Amino acid sequence: MPSMTMIQALNSALDTMMSRDPNVLTFGEDVGYFGGVFRVTEHLQEKYGAKRCFDAPINETGIAGAAIGMAVYGLRPVIEIQFADYMYPAYDQLVSEAARIRYRSAADYTVPLTVRMPYGGGIYGGQTHSQSPEALFTHVAGLKTVIPSTPYDAKGLLISAIEDDDPVIFLEPKRVYNGPFDGRRDRPVQPWSKHAASEVPDGYYKIPLGKANIVRAGADCTVLAYGTMVHVALAAAEDAGIDAEVIDLRTLVPLDIETIVQSVAKTGRCVIVHEATRTSGFGAELSALVQEHCFYKLEAPIQRVTGFDTPYPHALEWDYFPTPPRIIKAMRRVMEG
Repeated sequence: MPSMTMIQALNSALDTMMSRDPNVLTFGEDVGYFGGVFRVTEHLQEKYGAKRCFDAPINETGIAGAAIGMAVYGLRPVIEIQFADYMYPAYDQLVSEAARIRYRSAADYTVPLTVRMPYGGGIYGGQTHSQSPEALFTHVAGLKTVIPSTPYDAKGLLISAIEDDDPVIFLEPKRVYNGPFDGRRDRPVQPWSKHAASEVPDGYYKIPLGKANIVRAGADCTVLAYGTMVHVALAAAEDAGIDAEVIDLRTLVPLDIETIVQSVAKTGRCVIVHEATRTSGFGAELSALVQEHCFYKLEAPIQRVTGFDTPYPHALEWDYFPTPPRIIKAMRRVMEG
């Protein structure tokens, strides 16, 4: 089985689906001839032609609007917003149109649209290339939100997203495009080739939306994370010497609440980690759900480790970015509770 980076796995997913279904196409800024700013769509125009893989103007509203029209008429477009930070002009199209058409038409029409967006920090991108806007989408009824953490998951989840008949927001943690990142910036970067989850089948396979993955079993506390933070949480558990159970949520909507409840009922403690800003971040929803479902099992207050309520800072990136020491402090607080 070949070893792939997350970029190669996403490319393989698009290639697989475009070869299987002539209704699948992809477009966005620099997506065609150039192969995308991160090369996720490399060689797809060469293989499938400029009608199924093409460049769009610098107009996110137009990209999303055109894709919605295509989807309503039976195509399965996969659009790329070059950075998640650029999605705000398209937000109205996604919220007011894509998310509502099934409901508004009494299911006469659906919008099988996938919106790919690199997101998150740890790349020295500053405030306009490092945002984590996932909570803005999870709040919207009618949208699904998916965030992979490994190449294997990225391909299987993207195939599921493309085949889904409803719009899917597919957020790609760009800090782990080329290798897992554990938040220890002073250590050498590790390639995906040394990670078991880089083994990705060439052909077709799916990972169902709404199914979390327990990436580390444990009995002391439960850590809920997604994207890059899965790897940082694993590093924190290793450094802390705490028998933490780390759950990779994979999809935020639909959410695998059953796996979360089973874990927290077992451990009695919960730490939630994400790099988005704290106030109204998705961690707040997770905290509320854990409290509702596991109140009588909790042995300590739920802890959240997040970004701060500021624009993403360039000079102070590593004070903002949730790192293992911050997660370890939260783990120790719940263990003392």
